[in-house]
Amino acid sequence: MSSPKSYDVLVLGSGQGGTPLASAFANAGKTVALIERSHIGGCCINEGCTPTKTMIASGRVAYLARRGANDYGVRVGDVNVNMEKVRQRKRDIVESFRGGSERRLKDVKGLDVLIGEAKFTGEKTVEIKMTESGEIKNAKGDIIVLNVGERPAKPNLPGVEDVDGSRVLDSTSVQELGEVPKHLLVLGGGYIGLEFGQLFRRLGAEVTIIQRGAQLLGREDDDIANKMLEILREDGITVHLKSNASRLSSSSDKDLPISLEITNKDGDKTLTGSHILFAAGRTPNTDTLNLPATGIEVDKRGHVKANPKLETSVPGIYALGDVKGGPAFTHVSYDDFRILQANLISAASKPGFEPKTSTDRENKMPYVVYTDPQLGHVGLHENELRRDQPERKIKVARMPMAYVARALETDESRGMMKGVVDAETGEILGFTCLGVEGGEIMSQVQMAMWGGLKWWDLQAMCIAHPTFAESLNNVWGFLE
Repeated sequence: MSSPKSYDVLVLGSGQGGTPLASAFANAGKTVALIERSHIGGCCINEGCTPTKTMIASGRVAYLARRGANDYGVRVGDVNVNMEKVRQRKRDIVESFRGGSERRLKDVKGLDVLIGEAKFTGEKTVEIKMTESGEIKNAKGDIIVLNVGERPAKPNLPGVEDVDGSRVLDSTSVQELGEVPKHLLVLGGGYIGLEFGQLFRRLGAEVTIIQRGAQLLGREDDDIANKMLEILREDGITVHLKSNASRLSSSSDKDLPISLEITNKDGDKTLTGSHILFAAGRTPNTDTLNLPATGIEVDKRGHVKANPKLETSVPGIYALGDVKGGPAFTHVSYDDFRILQANLISAASKPGFEPKTSTDRENKMPYVVYTDPQLGHVGLHENELRRDQPERKIKVARMPMAYVARALETDESRGMMKGVVDAETGEILGFTCLGVEGGEIMSQVQMAMWGGLKWWDLQAMCIAHPTFAESLNNVWGFLE
């Protein structure tokens, strides 16, 4: 085995945290190797946020076109979806984003980009099998950062191996369909299942969602989940709650060749579809890293254990993004980058520097589910507060989007807003907007929370009329 090449820093994985961190280290004068197994940019650019939201935009255009004559007085004729063009538009935007990242990396001095699969051979040494040549390279680093992310969990359902594999989809392969499924069965009523389910319904598919739990979006409050269920059913999506999938098999119907057996309170039922999407669960990409060679501790699911400074059980080895578990959001990965940049790069030039930690964001975590309308949330949920802090006095505001002037003017009044506040201090503890541009409205409340504003400050603020944000004047009037 050749002697490993020494670097100051090794970054394993080029996701939305690892890529800017590698550049930041190199720009600070460190020698850096960025090791990526498949493609620059990680899941977000290549299989996650960028492609899915691009396709969802196509779905919304189809939805509005169908509504045109009845709801807006604009007749556009028959709506036909060219799935190959939808797919190509998605591919083009992904290629544009990825290409931009690749070009920026080439200009960074002191940074080697190695395309290959890495595994540990010692505490701070790795072996890299180069993707194109198959050549084996070895490297070691004083600092190592793991940014290897997650992948869709493999289907674990009896009979899955007996059906046409091209019709068994995950969140990556479903984006490569060249035609709209006749009937898409979706296993899982979480964020991924709902986004894809609604997308393909809008593109013209029949869609059935099978959810094991008692509600969709298991972490949300039940009033929000029930409102989402109402919206999806209004869109023509069939939803089975409290339903367990038991077996997959082939059917004799050439148009609907997949049979799925489910069990719920009504007994056993067989559903048929043209395709099935497994949208429940993701697996951390740690199983190929040979982590025992390093002593890095992982949890029972394989996620790397890291402290609030993102350091693993091995000093000098850090984890950022989805690989460490917790909320699997791109903005978390990028915030992890900021934490490591501040603590490992900027801190050296700042006497008295206070280290950044992930605890700074714990009770103010934002996210958006890109259904239409969107579900934007920040902070704590009512159910969390009542479960974990029963002694705390809270008030809850609920307001239908139908009370928002802008929503009525645009005929986009589905959904609701919900705020949870401390009854004694006025602190905003959590906020949800299930409404058009719910993510943008939520972000304004997030800024208020970070700035220490109370609910009455938003109520008193002069906000432009008529905007969706203007609703932040009114929602607090419903506090109970």
